[in-house]
Amino acid sequence: AALLSEPSAGPRRRAGDGLQGAPGPAQPRSSWAKRLLGFEWADLSSWHRFVCLLNRPTDPASLGIFRFLFGLLMALDIPQERGLSYLDHRYLDGLEVCRFPLFNFLEPLPLDWMYLLYTVMLLGALGIMLGCCYRLSCLLFVLPYWYVFFLDKTAWNNHSYLYGLLGFQLALMDANRYWSIDGLRDRRKRNAHVPLWNYTVLRMQIFIVYFIAGIKKLDADWVEGYSMGSLSRHWLFDPFKLVLSEEMTSLLVVHGGGLMLDWPGPSLPPHELTHCTGEKTQESCLLPSPSEFNPRMFSYTMLATSPLFCYPDWPRRLGARFPACLRRLLPSLEPPQPSAACVYRGPEHKGQGKRERGPGLRQKLGALFTVLYVLEQLFLPYSHFITQGYNNWTQGLYGYSWDMMVHSRSHQHVKITYRDGVTGELGYLNPGVFTQSRRWKDHADMLKQYATCLSRLLHSYNVSQPEIYFDIWVSINDRFQQRAATPGTPLVPPAPEWSRAPAPRGLQPLLVNLSPWRATLQQIESSLDNQTEVVFIADFPGLHLENFVSEDLGNTSLQLLKGEVAVEILKEQRNYTLREGDRMQLPPGEYHKVHTVSPEPSCYMYVYVNTTDVALERNLTQLQELRDKVQNGSETEPLPPQLQPILDGTLGTTTQPDPLVQAFVRRQQRLEELQRRGNGTLGGRLRHVVSPCSCPHSFLMTWISLRNLVLGRPSLEQLAQELAFANMQQPEGTTSP
Repeated sequence: AALLSEPSAGPRRRAGDGLQGAPGPAQPRSSWAKRLLGFEWADLSSWHRFVCLLNRPTDPASLGIFRFLFGLLMALDIPQERGLSYLDHRYLDGLEVCRFPLFNFLEPLPLDWMYLLYTVMLLGALGIMLGCCYRLSCLLFVLPYWYVFFLDKTAWNNHSYLYGLLGFQLALMDANRYWSIDGLRDRRKRNAHVPLWNYTVLRMQIFIVYFIAGIKKLDADWVEGYSMGSLSRHWLFDPFKLVLSEEMTSLLVVHGGGLMLDWPGPSLPPHELTHCTGEKTQESCLLPSPSEFNPRMFSYTMLATSPLFCYPDWPRRLGARFPACLRRLLPSLEPPQPSAACVYRGPEHKGQGKRERGPGLRQKLGALFTVLYVLEQLFLPYSHFITQGYNNWTQGLYGYSWDMMVHSRSHQHVKITYRDGVTGELGYLNPGVFTQSRRWKDHADMLKQYATCLSRLLHSYNVSQPEIYFDIWVSINDRFQQRAATPGTPLVPPAPEWSRAPAPRGLQPLLVNLSPWRATLQQIESSLDNQTEVVFIADFPGLHLENFVSEDLGNTSLQLLKGEVAVEILKEQRNYTLREGDRMQLPPGEYHKVHTVSPEPSCYMYVYVNTTDVALERNLTQLQELRDKVQNGSETEPLPPQLQPILDGTLGTTTQPDPLVQAFVRRQQRLEELQRRGNGTLGGRLRHVVSPCSCPHSFLMTWISLRNLVLGRPSLEQLAQELAFANMQQPEGTTSP
């Protein structure tokens, strides 16, 4: 309810009042509901009064500031997360690649037209920022944005979804009534009231994002500290690890702090004291995240939404504190003028000389949109019962669920097998072939799209009527590695029936009943030394895992934790039965199969030592010690030329550097880069955030594409030179289209 109304905290100046002047007539003392929520309960007693409430005149200042910041951030985001900086690699003309659109009929435009589309989207974002041709600018931004959003599901995340929703909402609002070019050109729009529902929709949207994300984090995986277990290793949490262990930092700071962060800020009543306290807490937690989380623009966008929960006239209050000589450079400090979009009723408006207006069709539609939109946003995160056939592993389509950082995955094994439907010949494909993303492994609908695309492309390689099989092993939130797809069931053809059935054919459910094992698995891992590694496996009855033990892995053993398995050594043609607690050594350099013969899933673990990695680490340590001795003067003998790069940190002077020296130099460069980032200033970190956008490359490629559309493509020699210059490389080394 607090998000519904314009804030009111007892006897205070309203948004429409001037900054100075004589006090108005004495008003009766407001009720507790008016002081706490900003409206009376009677305002909800009928649809007419509710429409009047949602269309109550409200100061446009805060909304105008948000419009400016949102347009600015989206203009900065287009070269980054939207993909303008690498558009020539993603949508190269003639590229054979499997794509994952929301609707299968969606296809990318030719590359030059894609650059034009992004140019239109960028101009729309700039128009929103400036408030110039506002409605048209919103359409120019929103329509290309949602087209690009629907074009590739592998690039989806909650943040991108939220930006599209905010752009859609702004297109229906009067956010150009303050600090806008439209206001300079049209006196009716200049500094005019906006209806309250403009704020209500935005506030409710941000509230839903955080509140639903907080509810999602009440899941046992998050509360018990398994969703983001590796995040506590980042340098950002080093101060906490001075007093807490890494495990407790992950549980209390990362997971506990993340849960508390999602709830208090926007859900507090918008009073100056309570809400600003929540917002300051939110800001202190969001500010470091651009250096930690991806995408980067999300933190700044959420910070830009924070002032929406403060009093709508806060820009005027802030501007009034500036010296008089600077106020001319600031947006208007005068009280807002009446607007035809608002409903003026009640003694407070009559006392100010404003003509009372009742709600019309426009106001009723605004109120209806507010109610329907909020209900739809509350329903979507829990609508996965409609799309159960696509809900493998994530319990629903990820894009609108606000499951932010709830799932972490690690893949141990991915194999793609095809079978010629005519000859029966089997073949194998590299995982991720013909794709530009890795997210297809985690979503049932993308697996089907990928299998269909591979089946079509394999016809060009003389494979007739191909059948596509996946063998994917994944661990979600530190569980056992388990198969996500049944290797003996082809996804294409025949195509499985994707319906509301909760278990699509060819896919396996998550073994949630084995979740209590995670504490035991962590204990086993902590008991091993730094050179010993372990992989935990769970498999379904009647299936088997075929594995190969590399000769680099010494002392590899298999130990059964639960169930019963039969281990088949293919070279020896012998079977060994293992029951709970049994253990056996596996011969290196040979294949073996682990058959689950128990009626329930089997659980076992591989324990091994990577002798190659151990030897490499030992040699790198020796080089580090040698470098330290030379630098501190304890080593007086000159280094041989092949070892000289360990001192200067470069490989350019050596024609054929030793592979070990190469590995050492590259590791030192990575460590130095991480140290510079950790010790860098705020300005340096901001430059690191902005640097990946490749703005010069983006703008040069855009100019070339627009020139091609208008004047036609030049000769291949000229085009190659232009593209090489755009890529900052020599013409003969260019890889652009």
